[in-house]
Amino acid sequence: MFKQVTIIGFGLIGSSLARAMKQHALAGKIICADMSRDVCEKVLSLQLADEVTTDLAKGVKGSDLVILCVPVGAMSAVADKIAGSLEPGVIVSDVGSVKKEVIKSLAPRLPKKSHLVPAHPIAGTEHSGPEHGFAELFHHRWCIVTPLEDSELQPVEKIVKLWEACGSNIEIMNADHHDLVLGITSHLPHLIAYTIVGTATTLEEDLKGEVIKFSASGFRDFTRIAASDPVMWRDVFLNNKDAVLEVLQRFTEDLTALQKAIRKQDGDYLYQTFKKTRDIRRAIIQAGQAN
Repeated sequence: MFKQVTIIGFGLIGSSLARAMKQHALAGKIICADMSRDVCEKVLSLQLADEVTTDLAKGVKGSDLVILCVPVGAMSAVADKIAGSLEPGVIVSDVGSVKKEVIKSLAPRLPKKSHLVPAHPIAGTEHSGPEHGFAELFHHRWCIVTPLEDSELQPVEKIVKLWEACGSNIEIMNADHHDLVLGITSHLPHLIAYTIVGTATTLEEDLKGEVIKFSASGFRDFTRIAASDPVMWRDVFLNNKDAVLEVLQRFTEDLTALQKAIRKQDGDYLYQTFKKTRDIRRAIIQAGQAN
């Protein structure tokens, strides 16, 4: 599908993408470009790329596809480093979970003869690093592609076909809508998880120990989410501020309503709320997105 692909940033997503591309023979050559020498050495030992380099500009030379798998806050710095070395006609994409700010960071910095096609594979685990990637990470998961208004059709189609070949379901969406949807389905749950686990760490030592010892499945799920990459999630919240604050306000209102129902012993309100949310869970299971 591509002559040479450079993946910048070989964490969980970047290394999983490299594995999937190797498994399905999607690239003639895969270049790992990562500023961490330790990551490059690990990638070599795992045989995930044909070449590795800590020099990002050198790493993109000759590639017809460059995918940025770095935290959202690092996008502009990476673009500044690679812009002068990109080949004419190259497709530049990313995997960031915020799209509007990524486009604002990348579009002005990339050369006019390149094609920016942002994307977001909605897949991951709480683990990070090239050793934790696996080719099946994207199977039956959604990948949202957010083309620019003036994007040419062919580069968009190539990115769509790439993610389809990796096993993803594809949705085309504009960046603003993407950021609002992900603010609800991903960013707010992470914020809540960080808050709940953070609250547990402020408890008295004896109670904190019992919370850890007797963790039920609900709290364990929150700790799994809260174990996600802190750099990545710091950048997500800073770069999707408007959407997150909007859904957080709505959540705060709903939480206050539940608080009042408990205080007033309004069992019917609680039952109807819990019944409605159980139906959502069943819909997610039926859609094959439960695991």
